[in-house]
Amino acid sequence: MLNVAIEGVPMNIGVRELRDGLSRHLAQVRAGHTVTVTDHGVPVARIVPIGAPSALERLVADGRVTPAKQPKRPAGRRVTTAGPVSDLIAEQRR
Repeated sequence: MLNVAIEGVPMNIGVRELRDGLSRHLAQVRAGHTVTVTDHGVPVARIVPIGAPSALERLVADGRVTPAKQPKRPAGRRVTTAGPVSDLIAEQRR
């Protein structure tokens, strides 16, 4: 089966076909096309040109998403108090 990338149409390639024609498919990626690798018809990976922006980068560029101004905070502090449950609850409420 010969897969030729058409502008704007995703190209799906099976694992065996990718292995057998890796150089040819990488040439398509170099030309700006995206290749979706499938295993038994199920998408498992996507090969994109190195200069292609990610989905997040496109959303930021479109103004649909604003990046965080500060890094993500830890999920919470760990309580190390030993003793009755009432003491642990009081510690968490502080």
